[in-house]
Amino acid sequence: MPDSATSLAVSLFSEILVVDQLARASVAKVLPKGMELSHFSVLNHLAHAGAERSPAQLAKTFHLTRGAMTNTLHKLEWAGWVHIRPDWDDARRKMVSISPAGLSARDAAIAAIAPVIAEAVAKVGEEKVRIALPVLREMRLKLGQID
Repeated sequence: MPDSATSLAVSLFSEILVVDQLARASVAKVLPKGMELSHFSVLNHLAHAGAERSPAQLAKTFHLTRGAMTNTLHKLEWAGWVHIRPDWDDARRKMVSISPAGLSARDAAIAAIAPVIAEAVAKVGEEKVRIALPVLREMRLKLGQID
């Protein structure tokens, strides 16, 4: 890769990493008491999926180890935000679904997060965000294929 392309790539990834840090910190500050960003991410995924997932599927989705996902799921179960049951077809596996309390917690988190995100978008400008989204989506898809 020529030096200018390398410099462009490094600059782009540096900006993405800093934006990620700042976005996570901003969102984490306003989450409901007791909810961590990892909890919100799993609850939001389960709410959108509308179906049960195994811990292994969730770990793969979030690029985590099974142990890390199991730890998060135990905390979510303790809070009453997910139900974990044995897989009826394979007793060695478990299945996870979002509970009604989990849906309420996720909705409360979205209500808290929405103004923070809306303010960031307003500061940058909706048109710039619309232009950036397809590029960021494509990068996510391409990076997801690297593994």
